[in-house]
Amino acid sequence: MSALGALVVAAAAGLDAAVGEPPNRLHPVAWFGRVVALADREWANPAVAGAAVAVVLPLAAAGVVAGVVLAVGYLTPWLSVVAAVLSLFAATSRRMLLALARDVVAASDRDLAAAREDLLGLAGRDASALSPAQVRSAAVESAAENLADGLVAPLLAFVVALPFGIAAGAGAAAWVKAVNTLDSMLGYPAKRHGTASARLDDAAMWVPARLSAGLLAFAGGRPDALGRAREWLAGVPSPNSGWPMGALAAAVDVRLEKPGVYVLNPDAPLPPTPIAERALAVVDRAGWLAVATAAALALAVPTPAEVLALP
Repeated sequence: MSALGALVVAAAAGLDAAVGEPPNRLHPVAWFGRVVALADREWANPAVAGAAVAVVLPLAAAGVVAGVVLAVGYLTPWLSVVAAVLSLFAATSRRMLLALARDVVAASDRDLAAAREDLLGLAGRDASALSPAQVRSAAVESAAENLADGLVAPLLAFVVALPFGIAAGAGAAAWVKAVNTLDSMLGYPAKRHGTASARLDDAAMWVPARLSAGLLAFAGGRPDALGRAREWLAGVPSPNSGWPMGALAAAVDVRLEKPGVYVLNPDAPLPPTPIAERALAVVDRAGWLAVATAAALALAVPTPAEVLALP
């Protein structure tokens, strides 16, 4: 059993709960974003260039992270554990995104202009004409989607690669975070060089999005939320984001919508402030459930020595 893997998961989650995100100048994801920005330009052959970017950059990020975790382990094995904790901490995000969503919801009634501005840190949509309820909807939608992107996906990748060691787990989590960062920066219809990144993110997020929907249904005490969410997916452009958003809409019985694009749970009202706060509390509980589940799975997976000993 990989007790070290469980320790890494628990310590990374504890670090996030204690300090949130490191400042941008110290954040590896911000460093990676600067590299991606260099590739965000016009290319003579955007399809080929975009495919190369989608393949090479996440693999490079994974290789660097796994290499650092392995290298410091030659000094002392516990340094590799510390490096793995820091890398998983950097690859996951829970506290900061939830705090920002709560700030948006709290400001939506008393200072709509500030709420609209703060929303830009969560959702890539034009907030200038959104009503207070629509701003709250966007904050809740983003929290649900970020549960999958920012927490469940890297934790799942870490656990899946853990039988090959904590360095492999850390590298896998970094790969998923890199893929998601590429999609957030390049995955727009107007950027042909971002098509491959968007499709890769769709594939990488397929399982985490559905697992996140299940966690939200469980955290909200509504096991029927998954079935209800399925009814509303047709209008959501993404093959994945509709699952956690729809499950949360069903779990708290609220309407979530992106005007002109999709409506989830159309027969319910848009979220008043107390319901939006309750929805974010469900996301918070689901996040801790994800951490606990990942730690339990890490305890259950075989160690590298056990894998090598298999007949």
